[in-house]
Amino acid sequence: MTKRFVAVAGNVGVGKSSLTGLLAEQLGWEPFFEAVDDNPYLADFYQDMRSWSFHSQVFFLSRRLRHHHELLSRPHSVIQDRSVYEDAEIFARNLYTQGSMDERDYSSYRELYEILCALLPPPDLVIYLRATVPTLLERIRLRGRAYERSIDPAYLARLNALYDSWMQGFSLCPVLTIETDNLDFVRQPQHLSLVLTAVADRLAGKATIAF
Repeated sequence: MTKRFVAVAGNVGVGKSSLTGLLAEQLGWEPFFEAVDDNPYLADFYQDMRSWSFHSQVFFLSRRLRHHHELLSRPHSVIQDRSVYEDAEIFARNLYTQGSMDERDYSSYRELYEILCALLPPPDLVIYLRATVPTLLERIRLRGRAYERSIDPAYLARLNALYDSWMQGFSLCPVLTIETDNLDFVRQPQHLSLVLTAVADRLAGKATIAF
């Protein structure tokens, strides 16, 4: 059986962790989950983005690079919750453009990211989960993380725009885009089956169903 490396990408609250776990279970792959609750800077970051943005982003980048290195050594297929690219192309870029990360920190961060990513092979597939801001806010509310309660809807909207722009120019590997506003792959088995079929088709180089 061919070893596969798939990354699940998307905005805060879109369902990356849930889909990563479900696909890993259904396909017998090993999941690598995003480091969130163990980020020692995250609560401070949401309270004061300018003071803590560089620290938080370096933590996320180092953790995902460690995962990337670890999964490359695995003899079996793996699926990663959030790709290493999103840290730089979405979150750090947004922090810089909105003035929450200064030029010096952003330049240092980008240099580190670009050097390290040049050494990493890309995934076989990126699954890009999309959702509108109202859907993201509702899902964030339901998961009940205290430090996420004050997330600004405008912040999520900016991230959505950056994701769409990034995906339009992304060419390192195939991309499967899934609209999730009306999709519940956690509670609806038929929805998960649609996703599984689309993933298998995309990895095989076939056309996929429309979501």
